[in-house]
Amino acid sequence: MKKVLTTLLALVTLLVACSGGKPAATPATSGLPADAAAIAAARGLTQDDIAAALKTYTPSGQLDPYIMFASGGQGGQVLAIGVPSMRILKLIGVFTPEPWQGYGFGGSSDKVIEGGYMPNGDELKWGDTHHPNLSETKGEYDGQFLFINDKANARLAVIDLRDFETKQIIKNPNAINDHGGAFVTPNTEYVIEGPQYAAPLGFEYAPIDEYQNKYRGLITFWKFDRAKGRVDESQSFQIELPPYWQDLCDAGKGVSEGWFFCNSFNTELATGGVELGNPAFEAGTTKNDVDYLHIVDWKKAEQVFKGGDVEKLNGIAVISMETAIKENILYFAPEPKSPHGADVTPGGEFIVVGGKLDPHVTIYSFDKIKAAIEAGGLETDSYGVPVIPLDKVMEAQVELGLGPLHTVYDDKGYAYTSLFLDSAVARWTLGGPYADKHPEEPWTLVQKLPVQYNIGHIAAAEGDTASPDGGYVVALNKWSIDRFANVGPLLPQNFQLVDIAQTGDQMKVIYDMPIGMAEPHYAQIIKADKLHPFEVYPEIGWNPETMSVDPNAITDAAQARVERNGNNVEIWTAVVRSHYTPEHVEVNKGDHVVWHFTSLERQRDATHGFGLSGYNINLSLEPGEAQTIEFDANKAGTFTFYCTEFCSALHLEMIGYFLVKP
Repeated sequence: MKKVLTTLLALVTLLVACSGGKPAATPATSGLPADAAAIAAARGLTQDDIAAALKTYTPSGQLDPYIMFASGGQGGQVLAIGVPSMRILKLIGVFTPEPWQGYGFGGSSDKVIEGGYMPNGDELKWGDTHHPNLSETKGEYDGQFLFINDKANARLAVIDLRDFETKQIIKNPNAINDHGGAFVTPNTEYVIEGPQYAAPLGFEYAPIDEYQNKYRGLITFWKFDRAKGRVDESQSFQIELPPYWQDLCDAGKGVSEGWFFCNSFNTELATGGVELGNPAFEAGTTKNDVDYLHIVDWKKAEQVFKGGDVEKLNGIAVISMETAIKENILYFAPEPKSPHGADVTPGGEFIVVGGKLDPHVTIYSFDKIKAAIEAGGLETDSYGVPVIPLDKVMEAQVELGLGPLHTVYDDKGYAYTSLFLDSAVARWTLGGPYADKHPEEPWTLVQKLPVQYNIGHIAAAEGDTASPDGGYVVALNKWSIDRFANVGPLLPQNFQLVDIAQTGDQMKVIYDMPIGMAEPHYAQIIKADKLHPFEVYPEIGWNPETMSVDPNAITDAAQARVERNGNNVEIWTAVVRSHYTPEHVEVNKGDHVVWHFTSLERQRDATHGFGLSGYNINLSLEPGEAQTIEFDANKAGTFTFYCTEFCSALHLEMIGYFLVKP
């Protein structure tokens, strides 16, 4: 392998030399090692192709310096991907049962999923994950937790990055959908769940012609208890908003810490009804030239919540819109037009908003926002919310192209904005304290890099922190069209890795990665060395839900046993290569079965499974893990259970019989 890399490096060097420093259309072969030249010629590789391969190829056993967490879209999951290799490392079960991890098939994860059911107990077993956010300390990813929202059902999930497993799912009791989650404050005091489509609070019924008076937006501040690794619903609160469609949010940091910013659209208060001759939503929500950037003083809101000036609705405290206005919590500023994305710069000085139907990004100055608020005399919208004139808060506008959506940052004073309609990544320069980090004039478009195709979100290495790394940007493209083999009408998404290491107009696409399981929306990229996951669970009998030793765990196969108490049968099973103890379990039809499993393994990667045929039970038992299943033996017969992970040479012999007497 080393020989191949050396050869490829020599090839790139010679290609650059032969072309006078300019990329050649096809690789020169003169003077190259014959094997490398033959490969390049046979595959028609260009200099850029070979350079891209060198920048992304990761030999077996070599680890990626970054890990990207990407939403799994309609799959309801989260993906962990190495960067720059773009190797999928793990699919994390979140809102949807996931068989490989035994997530939602009989173990303790069932209760996690049940935590996200509807308030009346109705099952919700799919989700539309959108915006993963890593926990932060002082505005930096700390590698401890990951949060993800479910747009479809207004839910929030907490993933513990010690074992990359979902620990908690919460159903928002007062919202039926969300979008602007799950964004964290700089020290993860709160996880913010922004709304999207307005509805009556508590999603109660109200006729659509009562939209202006009864429909509302709602932003939720979920209090995160880091020590417990759980959201504390009793210390969480919500703020009632006008029924504009609040969209994406970002927390202030540095000079703007304590504030929160969300864009919105549908200031027209359009209610659709194309079947009645009304304008369709797509037309009705885009008539106005401006919508409203929501500017929220969350520190003040926290004071009001703790002071008790709230109403309780379905068990959670709500700050009414009237109180939010009276207490100077909520302000608006106009933003053009149909915006999508409000992204705070690393130091918190500016908020960048991209207007889907405006070719510019608009940059708001937090200092100017504060000055305008302090000056007072603001007019209000029809709901009484103070509106700060755009010319009082705008720092700059930069014309980028068609369909600017989302913006991330690097360490060189550049910003990167996705252009959906142009299918491009725009690199442009920041001003203010970032102006001396790059060679160009501030607030200037530097390069538009075509991507394939229809880019949505964009992610950068440590790009949402107070100190972005630079190096890489990932374009999350909605369409792939001709990038991969045809797999039928439903095509994969396309993640494209972009090299941003050089200044100026030197961005290049260096990898295409098909995502063929759903439509990811957003991603965050963290330095791999910030993550400290377990290699095996700390002790034998570890319960991953409580992160402690389970009281029903055993530490030796000699402790395995079956106990009967009336119609209740309790089983303690030891799991180790390559057998279960006991291998025979016999019960009567109608018995209630409580079955405890403990993996006695301490070898890394020595995972076992437990699949019980006919009973829809499937567990993953990682080294040291304890799990308990509970069910009624309602089917008489002979059933097998077996290890679902190929654990050893005698893996096929790791089975047992579950005998149910009629």
